[in-house]
Amino acid sequence: MPGLQLSSGAEIPESEFEFTFARSGGPGGQNVNKVNSKAILHWNIEATTHVTYGCKQRFKEKFASRLTTDGLVVISSQEHRDQVTNVQECLEKLAAMLESVLTPPIARKATKIPKAVKVKRTESKREVGKKKQQRKSVDYDY
Repeated sequence: MPGLQLSSGAEIPESEFEFTFARSGGPGGQNVNKVNSKAILHWNIEATTHVTYGCKQRFKEKFASRLTTDGLVVISSQEHRDQVTNVQECLEKLAAMLESVLTPPIARKATKIPKAVKVKRTESKREVGKKKQQRKSVDYDY
């Protein structure tokens, strides 16, 4: 297995990933009681040199719940009956997370409200005010 390939061309080698295995729930019948098929991926995002600093910061901000205090990313999978498929799913989850923070968000440019829009809004407010004035009860003093 060569590692995790990202769309930006970056590749994270598999030597940076550490997998642990545990017994899982879900489908499998008696098999889940005997085999450690749940895969848990541990990846030190602080120590990696294959991801840019900005990408790391965006990742930490967006996926703070997935990080330990030591800066380890923890992802688990127990969907499938076999270990190998769960390992692949963990890597796919990590790849999707990294892809979502790969490019920085585009900063919003504040736009000026056109004068015609402001005038139209104030005129419509005046019309509503006139309607309300007409609804008032009239005091008939003869």
